[in-house]
Amino acid sequence: MPASAVSDPIEVSDIDLVKRSQAGDTRAFDILVTRYRGRIYAMTYHLIQNETEAWDLAQEAFIKAWRALPNFKLDAGFYTWLYRIAHNVSYDWLRKKKIQGDGEFDDEHTSHRAAAGAETAPKGDPAPDMAMRNAEVGQRIQAAIAKLSPEHRQVIVLREVEGLAYEEIAEIIPCSLGTIMSRLFYARKKLQEQLKDVYETTL
Repeated sequence: MPASAVSDPIEVSDIDLVKRSQAGDTRAFDILVTRYRGRIYAMTYHLIQNETEAWDLAQEAFIKAWRALPNFKLDAGFYTWLYRIAHNVSYDWLRKKKIQGDGEFDDEHTSHRAAAGAETAPKGDPAPDMAMRNAEVGQRIQAAIAKLSPEHRQVIVLREVEGLAYEEIAEIIPCSLGTIMSRLFYARKKLQEQLKDVYETTL
């Protein structure tokens, strides 16, 4: 394949890259990996709260995607399909961790992540006291999310962190829209209970 065929990856659509990948073009798949690895890692990290494991799971998700690519139907969005694979990989990890009796997540996985998620990171150049407070709030949010059940954690991450639509979340998990809305309602309620003082001081 000529080197210029994928020389401008920004201009190439997901569908075109998928078709080339299905034809055996590994460079096209590399572009897809580069395009989505950050968001896939962010999703796995927010779900499992372990930086090293999250990178490994993101890598595993892309390996599984490459192997399953010949069966990928172009009537679905590649991004949603990839998210479903990453979600399943992460959820399997959480299930195995629970079976092994490791319990929930400990402080080692959250205390060093002062601004782990962009949604909690201070923007611009805030005053030191404000930056410290924002970092503290970020830690509190991360810790609160980690205490949710896997079912509630995954919908919060996909909706509030990744900004996916309800229909996309239902397709990824998969389950009904009613179930998604119900889980989000209870997840938000639990977060508000845990972060009551944060909500009060930010109003």
